[in-house]
Amino acid sequence: MEIWQQMIRDSVHTVDQLVEKFNIDRKIAGDLDEFFQARINPYYLSLIRYPGDPIWRQCVPDKAELEDFEAEEDPLMEDAMSPVPNITHRYPDRALFLVTSQCGLYCRFCTRKRKVGDHEKISMKGLESAFKYLEQHTEIRDVILSGGDPLMLTDQMLEKILKRLREISHIEIIRLGSKMPCVLPQRITPKLCNMLKKYHPIYCNTHFNHPWEITSESSKACEMLADAGIPVGNQMVIMKGINDDAAVVKDLVQKLLKIRVRPYYMYMADETKGANHFRTSIETGLKILEGLRGHTSGLAIPQFVIDAPGGGGKIPLVPNYVLHHDEDKIILRNYKHKIYSYKNYADHNNPDGYGSKNKSNGKAKKIEKEVIKPRKVKLPVLEEIEY
Repeated sequence: MEIWQQMIRDSVHTVDQLVEKFNIDRKIAGDLDEFFQARINPYYLSLIRYPGDPIWRQCVPDKAELEDFEAEEDPLMEDAMSPVPNITHRYPDRALFLVTSQCGLYCRFCTRKRKVGDHEKISMKGLESAFKYLEQHTEIRDVILSGGDPLMLTDQMLEKILKRLREISHIEIIRLGSKMPCVLPQRITPKLCNMLKKYHPIYCNTHFNHPWEITSESSKACEMLADAGIPVGNQMVIMKGINDDAAVVKDLVQKLLKIRVRPYYMYMADETKGANHFRTSIETGLKILEGLRGHTSGLAIPQFVIDAPGGGGKIPLVPNYVLHHDEDKIILRNYKHKIYSYKNYADHNNPDGYGSKNKSNGKAKKIEKEVIKPRKVKLPVLEEIEY
């Protein structure tokens, strides 16, 4: 048995352990266990500095979860977009492939509580129908292995899946959606990395939410993946009391770059049952993004997105940097709130759009007349500025 497997076995997961270690009322602990079980491995448990800190809030069950049952169990409509077991096909050229129900840590904000931890909901028996679906749908060029966490599989089982995928000629990219580099970095071993290298191109998207999660162990895990030629990206969720602050996120993304992890997505929290106490306002997310743009390297700035309820997919959000846009010009502000004008260009490939001198747009000219004279513009999230 490998070290990481023993750490899974030694995880906090029973009602008795929740009562003993976290002083949770036994009745509440039992109700929480029935709603969504706990799994806190010894490594991640060691990162907790004090009760209620950003690490604690992510992994220790909270009675607030029991007060929030109005949200959907499947807010992203993954099951409705599942043509065969274990596959979600939402976007034209890529598919999500659920290969296990197990995780190295059960996050309290998990959007897939309905499946995670339940062996019957993501079954290995469903793999064959998933492979056949991927073989038949030649438009799919990118497959994301998820679950649960695909790195909960043994090296041998994971290699069987990768080998089978590489036999499908139209699949160009394989991605691993794994939180293991963050929550159980002991899983990233030389043996694993040497196996993965045989099936390139492989990418890994991991999930750090707070700077305290970047330790010597997690740094080594991410660097081992990078050394194996596996680009690592990070997907962060904005959560109240964890990372809903621009300074915290800036610290996180800068530390990620130092260990060769590229900030990829910054999500608004999903409308998930039992997780509303984590949710922040959209304005908070926009303020965080404003605290990054211009204040740190562009490499450190993730895309800020909402994964739209109802299966709409990821939709990007940005602060309002565009003050006016018409056929002649665009008026912009920068991160210092200074105003700039950029002349539009006549695009002959877009004769009816902005930049066309062939189209008279009285409405645009009227807007320009109103906008050009100095006045105050109220921008979302920002103070009023004058230009």
